[in-house]
Amino acid sequence: MWTGAISFGMVSVPVRLYSALNRKNVRFHQLSGTTGVRIAQKRIDPTSGEEVPYEDVVKGFEISPERYVVIEPGELETLAPKKSRTIEIEEFVELAQIDPVYYDHPYYLAPGAGGAKPYRLLLEAMHEAGKVAIARVVIRSKESLVAIRPMGDALGMATMIFADEVIDPDGIEEIADTREVKTTKRELEIAVQLVESLAADFEPDKYRDSYREEVLALIDRKAQGEHIAVQPSVEEAQAPAPDLMSALKASLEAVRAGDGEGAGAARARKRPAPKAPAGKPRTPSAGSTGKAPAAPKAATAKAPAAKKPSSSRAAARR
Repeated sequence: MWTGAISFGMVSVPVRLYSALNRKNVRFHQLSGTTGVRIAQKRIDPTSGEEVPYEDVVKGFEISPERYVVIEPGELETLAPKKSRTIEIEEFVELAQIDPVYYDHPYYLAPGAGGAKPYRLLLEAMHEAGKVAIARVVIRSKESLVAIRPMGDALGMATMIFADEVIDPDGIEEIADTREVKTTKRELEIAVQLVESLAADFEPDKYRDSYREEVLALIDRKAQGEHIAVQPSVEEAQAPAPDLMSALKASLEAVRAGDGEGAGAARARKRPAPKAPAGKPRTPSAGSTGKAPAAPKAATAKAPAAKKPSSSRAAARR
């Protein structure tokens, strides 16, 4: 999706940019409930009721209710960052110093033509130093702050959120009020024991988007003509909150009663499996999504296999 080079001192590393994500969201279109035809979105001037041609649409910034400053495209172009094909490394920092809240979208950087050796050199140097590169790059006329770090045999790059875009939690009243809350030493000891009893190694394959899988199964069943009975929602009566110490002790005893079985595994076993779509598997439609990028060689877990959408599901989306 982008080609350029990493500027590393006097060294230039040709690279290619690939997205590290393959979003699995289920997208619905808006249809007419009467005809079943997809609804067209139009730009309507509410004062005249007429459609506004695209070439007549301008950008406006609201400075007060119903008052706008109109900005011409040429005016924005004069402020656009200078187009560049270089990822300018500004400094190297410790990974632990970057709060995950600053990460936005992940990418992979692959070596470009003739860049295999400098790419490998930068990768090994960052592994050895244990550092993350902070850099700036212009992609699609927008300058982004990015963090580059080694991910096994690949360089990963994540666009970052600027500090003034992150909300300070001190501004949230309920969080600020917790400073006045006092806990006892015994409560803390039991809470720590509960945390440690639930500790485990992170295994991404254990976690599935069960809701998405169930929605896709529902679409398949409806596309095959199956009637779906809608169950009436019943509001659960809220039980009184238990005493904090009693709840901690009960939670700890429940985990220990698993005879050494990991709590995460126990929860996964209890979780109902999504219903499999009826009928024989069908070939994916032309509108199916592409493959996710290959994971780095040193990754410890494989990404879950993508579920192939059926032709009936594609028809339902259309």
